[in-house]
Amino acid sequence: MEKNEKTKYKLAEAMKECMKTSKVDAITVKQLAEKCGLTRQTFYRNFLDKFDLINWYFGKILDQSFEHMGRETSVYDALVRKFTYIEQEKQFFAAAFCYDEQNSLREHDFELILAFYENLIQEKIGCKMKEEMHDLLEMYCRSSVYMTVKWVLGKKMAAPEGLAELMVEAMPVKLKELFEKLDMVR
Repeated sequence: MEKNEKTKYKLAEAMKECMKTSKVDAITVKQLAEKCGLTRQTFYRNFLDKFDLINWYFGKILDQSFEHMGRETSVYDALVRKFTYIEQEKQFFAAAFCYDEQNSLREHDFELILAFYENLIQEKIGCKMKEEMHDLLEMYCRSSVYMTVKWVLGKKMAAPEGLAELMVEAMPVKLKELFEKLDMVR
């Protein structure tokens, strides 16, 4: 792991520590930098703000979860992996998902998942998706983020496997048919 990456992980660990006792809004960049023995300047060399840090960390988890999807693993398997990672860091994600303003994790999650699915589908079909399919995918991704937040905040009780199963079952029929045709569902 390169130095820049190590610094980012140190800052993410500092954010997780601060989130144990403070809401995201109350945490300052100064606190984060001091907690890991860095300067504010170092923080800003790596991130735009504390929300960018949260989104970067989530992106790392998403990358690990969906890394082989559509090639060696299915949507279900990738979702189980994602929810397992989130469950291991539940306190961090509960605090992060509570914030729903500018640069929020909710919106970042939606954008990452939508772009991931779009790119994978278009790579597999060899052309741009039809508008109707894109709209179905967008609705599916929005609702999956909504359910993920509900689960992380403790308003939906399920194991990662149960939530992943629900997400697969909730796919619009035409979208699920496309995923099955592309050998992405199971």
